[in-house]
Amino acid sequence: MSETSRAFNFFTPLRFGILLALLIFASFPEIILGLQSFVARDYGFFAYPLAHFQRDCFWRGEIPFWDPYNNCGVPFLAQWNTMPLYPPALIYLLLPMPWSLSFFCLLHLWFGGMGMFFLARHWTNNNFAAAFAGTVFSFNGLSLSLLTWPSHTATFAWMPWIVLAVELAWRDGGRKIIFAALAGAMQMLAGGPEIIFLTWILLLALWIQQFLAGESSRGKMFWRFPLVVTLVILLSAAQLLPFLDLAAHSQRQTGYADFRWSMPGWGWVNFLVPMAFGGIWNAGIFFQYGQAWTSSYYLGLGALWLALTAAWLRDRRARLLLLLAVVAFLFALGGNTFVLPALRKILPQLSFITYPVKYILLAVFIAPLLAAFALAQLQTPKIQKRFVPVGIILFLLLAGILFWAWRFPFPFDDVHATLLNGLLRAVFLVLTGAILFVLARKSESKIFRIAPLLLIFAAWLDVFTHEPVQNPAVTPNVYQINLAREDLQMNPQPELGGSRAMLSPAAAMRFLSAFGDPKENFLAKRAGYCANANLLDNVPKVDGFFSLTPRESDDVLSLFYTTTNASYPRLENFMGVSQITAPGELFKWRPRPDFLPLVTAGQKPVFLDDAKAFTALTQNDFDGSKVVFLPPEDKSFITVSNSTDAKILKPEFGNDTVDATVEAAAPSLVVVAQTYYHDWRVKIDGRSAKLLRANVAFQAVQVPAGTHQLHFFYEDRAFETGAAASIAAWLGCLLGLFQLPARKKN
Repeated sequence: MSETSRAFNFFTPLRFGILLALLIFASFPEIILGLQSFVARDYGFFAYPLAHFQRDCFWRGEIPFWDPYNNCGVPFLAQWNTMPLYPPALIYLLLPMPWSLSFFCLLHLWFGGMGMFFLARHWTNNNFAAAFAGTVFSFNGLSLSLLTWPSHTATFAWMPWIVLAVELAWRDGGRKIIFAALAGAMQMLAGGPEIIFLTWILLLALWIQQFLAGESSRGKMFWRFPLVVTLVILLSAAQLLPFLDLAAHSQRQTGYADFRWSMPGWGWVNFLVPMAFGGIWNAGIFFQYGQAWTSSYYLGLGALWLALTAAWLRDRRARLLLLLAVVAFLFALGGNTFVLPALRKILPQLSFITYPVKYILLAVFIAPLLAAFALAQLQTPKIQKRFVPVGIILFLLLAGILFWAWRFPFPFDDVHATLLNGLLRAVFLVLTGAILFVLARKSESKIFRIAPLLLIFAAWLDVFTHEPVQNPAVTPNVYQINLAREDLQMNPQPELGGSRAMLSPAAAMRFLSAFGDPKENFLAKRAGYCANANLLDNVPKVDGFFSLTPRESDDVLSLFYTTTNASYPRLENFMGVSQITAPGELFKWRPRPDFLPLVTAGQKPVFLDDAKAFTALTQNDFDGSKVVFLPPEDKSFITVSNSTDAKILKPEFGNDTVDATVEAAAPSLVVVAQTYYHDWRVKIDGRSAKLLRANVAFQAVQVPAGTHQLHFFYEDRAFETGAAASIAAWLGCLLGLFQLPARKKN
């Protein structure tokens, strides 16, 4: 075997898997060894607390339908990105936290790289090109930034596997249809809607291209792809139906999203000089000005060089991928071009995708594949003709960016850091060019044998050094359970079913900024119960941090959290706020002695539409113990006309239940200061009763005179319907694996 063949075929799946694992370990040794844990941004304040809550429910044998600790109660399973039904979540449900959640993320980083290896090898028939693509997929600025969100990391990791599996399904049929459906369902259950959407848009484009080209039997392709889509929907219906139900009743209606956090018009410079035109903030992480969703989408100059060179290939698939990458880049610019605004007018549903920069996910997915196409044909004259000019253009662009950053910096630029960053990138550009020059020649020298490994190492090191640490880590003890509760010693102590804490609007706004290093920042915000950190102390509070919230609940919370000085003490009393952030403080609390119990009775009904009820809730004469506002359409169901003599005995709250005894001298209203959502039900002495929407966003029920047992419970019928469909589909697919042939001829 020649040195060329030996070098290009060295990377078997096993060898590449070991190499990728070693690169991940070299990048995150303290994380894998359990000495440190991720903490920055949404990982610490969103992902970890939700995983902790899910884990608690799991060990109690409960399905986490409802989170009673945030937003006065909010759907949990229906959120989708909470991953309640994703099977690999067992990693952090069964293994010790906090190590297991960080390991979950890194395992998916490896898994995604392996998926890209197999997809690129299938398309290029070149092990070396596939290994390079797999490395770039796992190690680029965006993939590393996604570690902030375990659900996004998992969803993105499945993307190459699904593209490979679904293409094989529509080509070959048989069991491959089942495997494709199972892979698609796994991604669906991982819960990253935008990545899922982009995955299937890419697959649709590939299917149309291959269908028109007649690469396989059109008749079989015509039904196989829709069949895979149908099976994926059925397999994941237990998650999809509750999500769609919540989305229909949530604050995210058409027109909800704007163009915040679009890629800046000059954002393309991040592909060449990643630290140009931005600053270090939020626990030491670098961000571009005007865009704070991802800390980077830098591919590495070797990957960019090869991906751009692939533009001259005549391969139909490569040309389609290049077109899709360009479109994704234009969409990522959001309002900085006319493209996405014009398309949103035609398809208003696109407004459900927040932060246009997310479209760059598709371009970052495609780039390693384009690089693999070019690398596989590096020794052909066509690529060699374009290779050098592209490299020269990149070098000139890099130099131009550095001149721009030096002579015309933004007001807060660290010009010295930008220039150093750019010069180091220039070194990697030259080093990569030298290695590619060696690889472009058919050589029998021994140095040629190690050149592929050097290229992969250079690609990893380029990305590893391209910015300050994107995922700061701290010692795991910051996640100690009840840490803040023990330090704060609140009196009275907010407890489930007793009372709530409330983060003041001013503190909530100030918490958007970072405080000191990552550990100091997290501990300070944890003491202030920022976002969902309260879940680590089992302390219920008024607000929270979720993608979707019931529409009326979001409207009520907006009364407080759209300005920094909002204060409605009577409404706070009704919501059971016993502790609030002290004036001028961030993590010191002030008791509120006038709070009401979360379950009250005997109020006089007043029938008002939502607009008038909102106004009434903010008035100083509102008393939630004496009056309750109900929608006018409920008037025909209510026989109570005035306040009554009624009292509540022994209220007990679970995660998704409320039980209480009521003693009423006459028919009365019972009001629960918990978020109204249509999946809640109520029974009086075991008989179903009508649950009312009270005070715009809370719960109430009318009870007859006498002593009665009330049982409020959460019953997600969308989940039940979806679960029945999913169980049947999973059983059918498992049966199909044994009945269908491994491969069908076209």
